Amino acid sequence: MTNNKKTVISLFCALLALPLSANTVDILPMKARAEFIDKMTELRVKTLLPPLMKQHNIDMWLLISREYNEDPILKTMLPATWLSARRTTILVFARNQQGGVDAHAIAPYKIGKVFKKSWDKQKQPDQWLALNDIIETYQPKNIALNTSQNWAHADGLVVGDFNNLKSALPKKYLDKLISAEPLAIEWLEQRLPEEVDMYKKAVAIAHQIIAEGFSSKVIKVGETTTNDLAWWFRERVRELKLQTWFHPSVSIQRADKKTFDHETSFSKDNEHIIQAGDLLHVDFGITYLRLNTDTQQHAYVLKENETQAPDYLVNALKSGNQLQDIFTSHFAAGKTGNEVLKESRAEAIAQGLKPTIYTHPIGYHGHAAGTTLGMWDSQQGVAGDGDYPLHLNTAYSIELNNAVFIKQWNKEIRIMLEEDAFFDKSGVWYLNGRQTELLLIK
Repeated sequence: MTNNKKTVISLFCALLALPLSANTVDILPMKARAEFIDKMTELRVKTLLPPLMKQHNIDMWLLISREYNEDPILKTMLPATWLSARRTTILVFARNQQGGVDAHAIAPYKIGKVFKKSWDKQKQPDQWLALNDIIETYQPKNIALNTSQNWAHADGLVVGDFNNLKSALPKKYLDKLISAEPLAIEWLEQRLPEEVDMYKKAVAIAHQIIAEGFSSKVIKVGETTTNDLAWWFRERVRELKLQTWFHPSVSIQRADKKTFDHETSFSKDNEHIIQAGDLLHVDFGITYLRLNTDTQQHAYVLKENETQAPDYLVNALKSGNQLQDIFTSHFAAGKTGNEVLKESRAEAIAQGLKPTIYTHPIGYHGHAAGTTLGMWDSQQGVAGDGDYPLHLNTAYSIELNNAVFIKQWNKEIRIMLEEDAFFDKSGVWYLNGRQTELLLIK
């Protein structure tokens, strides 16, 4: 083993041995997390589902999954202690005459407190006939299934389960099968106030981890590589008993001849040693209480005798904030993502910016269900989910970049920002603020 390899390994081990941060937002113990998740599931079924099913004129919503091949939506409804479905799990939501929704589980085991266990295997050995009994009880005008052309999240009914359902279902209901897409998407994208409060804490945790990683406590200038730092983020998340939903990426822009490329800037193989004068970028997200975060921020590595970042980088960051402000000012309930994208780009360009906007919903999934507002390689609009209208009480990763020519470096750089925000009747607001100053590394 060479001395260089020994140095890198020693440095990496030292990074992993750092103690837990004293200023970390309180993170709930596992039992308390489970209690919160189960409470939210019960509250969402009782308060969110009845008006949504009425709004979309759906009498019955049927979710079917087999163990280890779970429907993405069904997974959001399982108890916190269930890490997968059991055997074949069938969930039924049926509107009742009182204006509410009854939740049934046609499954071999009781599924938490939300669902009434509605299959007695001793009395009815056939699970599908037990489902038919429930359907006949409610006599629904339609039965919604999770099938969708535009959202993978709402397309969770697999062919095998669909064929089993059609084989068992009485013929009079076969022509009553419809797509649950509008209901499924709103179930995923809508957030209750209690969830929003916890979302603020989740984003605060993510911000604190980024600040810790972008510090001289972790980065040894001239030694630490971008991959070292990316793996430090992974290890730090595990130390805090959290999870990431994607591998972090760390990239560098500096005074060299290399031009910006969107794909390679997020490449895990794009490894460089961090040096003084570098502009660092991180893309990082965690999962906490079934909610996901997604953040991109920048840091500057101070040169000797520097106490602050150069004005040209400070101003570049301000241009990114300017683009954020333009973009979020165009949010309005009922507008499609493509409309907001077009209006925002036009205004930003008119103000002298060079924008690229690629904002996505966030929630139970990192790239979540809801309105897509551009993709980095689709700046003229996105078919399907870009045509979907914005709804209030939904969360988004405000993800975008602005290109800025840096005369001192004789090149164009990108200020790549991503901050999680909430959209309600007051407008768009950031769940834990946003980056308005570069993080500084001594």
